[in-house]
Amino acid sequence: LVVEDDDTVRELVAYHLSSAGFHVVEAADAESGWGRVEGADAVVLDWMLPGESGLHWLARLRAQRGHTVPVLLLTARAREVDRVEGLEGGADDYLVKPFSAAELVARVRALLRRAPPRGTLAVGPLRVDTERARVALRGSEVDLTRREYELLAFFAEHPGRVFSRSELLDRVWGEDFVGSERTVDQHVAQLRSRLGAELIETVRGRGY
Repeated sequence: LVVEDDDTVRELVAYHLSSAGFHVVEAADAESGWGRVEGADAVVLDWMLPGESGLHWLARLRAQRGHTVPVLLLTARAREVDRVEGLEGGADDYLVKPFSAAELVARVRALLRRAPPRGTLAVGPLRVDTERARVALRGSEVDLTRREYELLAFFAEHPGRVFSRSELLDRVWGEDFVGSERTVDQHVAQLRSRLGAELIETVRGRGY
C-alpha cells in the first residue's frame, strides 16, 4: 500500500514497486489509506498528508490489534530529530525524498523479510500465531492447553478491552458451556503463571 498525496510521487513509487514485481494499491490521503490497509504486506507512507498526518495515521494503525504490518515512512524531512521522531512513532524504516528507485525497492524488500508472518497477533512482547496456534513470549515459545490458547488469542485480538467472565465464557467456551465463571479465573491464573501477571489485567467489578 502506498499512501501519498502527491500524485507524481505516488505514481513514481507505484511504478518502481510494480516494476520490481509487487502488487501495489494506491491511496491519496489518510482516510482512503485507512480503508485499504487490511491485507497489505507493507506500507509506504508519506508523513505530510492532508488532514491527518502520516505519523498520526501510523499511531492509529499501531493501536489496532495485530497491526504489525511494516511501514516505510517517506518524507522530505531529513533532520536527525525527524528521523528519530518517525522511528519512535512506529515506523520500521525511513526514506528521505528525493530517493533512488533501487533504494526504495531494497528497503521494501528488507521490511518484508523482517515482517512477522501473516496471521500473527502482536501485543507488546507477546506473539500469537493464529495459523499454527502457537504462542511466543519475548521470542521463546510457550506451551499452552487448547483452552488456554483460545482464551489468550481472544485477548490478543481485543487488546485494551474489558470483558466480563460471562462474556468470556460465551465467546471462548461457547454458549452451550455448562459450568461456573470460576473456570475463567482458573484459566487466567494458569496463563499468568506461564506468561507473567502483567499481560492480563483484572478490572475490579468488571472482569479482565
